[in-house]
Amino acid sequence: MSKIVIDRQFRGPPNSGNGGYVCGVLARGLEGPVTAMIRAPVPLDADLTFETGAGGNRLLGDDGALIGQGDLASQLIPDPPMIPTLAAARAASAGYYGHTNRVHPPCFTCSNERDDGDGLRIFPGQLDGANKGVIACTWTPHASFADADGMIAPEIVWAALDCPGFFAWIEKEGRHGALLGTMTGEVLALTRAGEDYVVMAWPIARDGRKETAGVALIGADGRVLAKAHQVWIIMAPRPPLAAQATAEVSTN
Repeated sequence: MSKIVIDRQFRGPPNSGNGGYVCGVLARGLEGPVTAMIRAPVPLDADLTFETGAGGNRLLGDDGALIGQGDLASQLIPDPPMIPTLAAARAASAGYYGHTNRVHPPCFTCSNERDDGDGLRIFPGQLDGANKGVIACTWTPHASFADADGMIAPEIVWAALDCPGFFAWIEKEGRHGALLGTMTGEVLALTRAGEDYVVMAWPIARDGRKETAGVALIGADGRVLAKAHQVWIIMAPRPPLAAQATAEVSTN
């Protein structure tokens, strides 16, 4: 058991941890594929308890409530449906939804309002000639995320794979509003700062409010270096402001 802090730099929504980054933290020390599940908003800049056990990790709040858990996975992780070139991924990024729409502007992974080296600046767009929702971009990890040998921490790679699964469904359905619930991932090889990679994602299936997606990190040589299966939960629509006001009046 130890204490850890999720720094505000690693936020997704303004006041909680980035889902992919936290899932990567939950995978620390576990060999092979890991299924990480976030059960509650992750507090920022606060002491959290990190418990390790046989085959799994737990993240607890200051009241002992379970925030997230990571366990060795039995689920298979899908392979990407294609291997885009760096040039194709770079061209796809020009169509990134977030270039013209504000989505989670403080997000560590996908915000274009975060500086390079502060955020990851992952901007995937629809791949030309691919099925609707198959998206990609290039990513050159900044040295600020590297260790003394220039290697990128695994939780940063998990973070890079987070939001692309969300945007795959935006491209497929033209609608957004979902939270990452579960991510089953594996880092197959370490990545290095300053080198170019492809990040891609693709929609798999939708079942009610549940959307699943595949995501992958691919080297310039076409090798898959990390991959994951994601479950996104579509947020229920908020009532119109007038209805909210009526509800508030009726309860007073």
